[in-house]
Amino acid sequence: MDNLINEPTVQLSHDIKKVWITNELIQNIIGFIVLGVLFYLDYHFNWFDWIGWVLIILTILSVLGAIWGIWIKPIILYKTWRYDLNEEFLQLKYGAITEEKQLIPMTKIQAVSTKQGPLMKKYGLYAISIETMGSSHSIPGISEEIAQDLRNQIAVYAKVKEVE
Repeated sequence: MDNLINEPTVQLSHDIKKVWITNELIQNIIGFIVLGVLFYLDYHFNWFDWIGWVLIILTILSVLGAIWGIWIKPIILYKTWRYDLNEEFLQLKYGAITEEKQLIPMTKIQAVSTKQGPLMKKYGLYAISIETMGSSHSIPGISEEIAQDLRNQIAVYAKVKEVE
C-alpha cells in the first residue's frame, strides 16, 4: 500500500508578483517620505549629530530593504509558493530561506472564504482563506475562476455548510 503524499505542484497566478511589488513600492514610498521629513526636521532644528548618523544608517538599510522587497523577494516567493488539493488534504508549500510545508486535513477545515483587496482586484486575483479550529491559512494570488472553484471544492471535501 502506497501512502506517499506528493509535493504540491499548483502555482499561483503570475500577476501576484505585480501585487507584491506594488505593495512593497507603496510601503517603501511611505517609509522614504517619513525619512525625508526626519532629515528635514534634523536639519531645521539642528538636532544632535548622532541623530543625523542614525538617519543615514536607516536610509541605507531602507534602500537595501527596498531592493530586496521590490526586485528579489517577489520572484523568490512566486517560485516557491505551491498548493494542491485532494479529498483528504490541502497542501501548502512556500518559503525560500525557511521552507514551510503544511498538510491540512479536510476533516479539520471549518470555514473557507475568498478575499480581494484593492491591489488584488486590479489584477483580478483573490486570496483563499482557510480556517481550522486552531489556525488559519491563506493561499494568495489565484485568478477569480480558479479561486471560486477551489473554494467550492474545499468546501465540498471538508463538508463545510454555507451560512445564510
